[in-house]
Amino acid sequence: MHLIQILLPLSDNQGNRFPADRFGRRRKELTKAFGGITAFTRAPAQGSTDTGGAVVHDDIVVFEVMVERLDRDWWARYRQSLEQEFAQDEILIRASQTERL
Repeated sequence: MHLIQILLPLSDNQGNRFPADRFGRRRKELTKAFGGITAFTRAPAQGSTDTGGAVVHDDIVVFEVMVERLDRDWWARYRQSLEQEFAQDEILIRASQTERL
């Protein structure tokens, strides 16, 4: 099993919050594709990135799905679509091996 975590910004680079339906569409899409999702949306996490002189702070939400098989090509395409939709240089999607207990 693999646990996939998708870190999405709540706001664009100018500080404008993305509409809630944008996250809802992605949540439905992932639920349909993988049979379930956990979305951490109540208390946003805070991310910081050093861009080589300036530190950028983002409020983020985390989506998690569990998959039996890790399809790296599919996730790379999905990450690219998220980067376009959320107008980001990079959206972080990470995978870790996990065991269902």
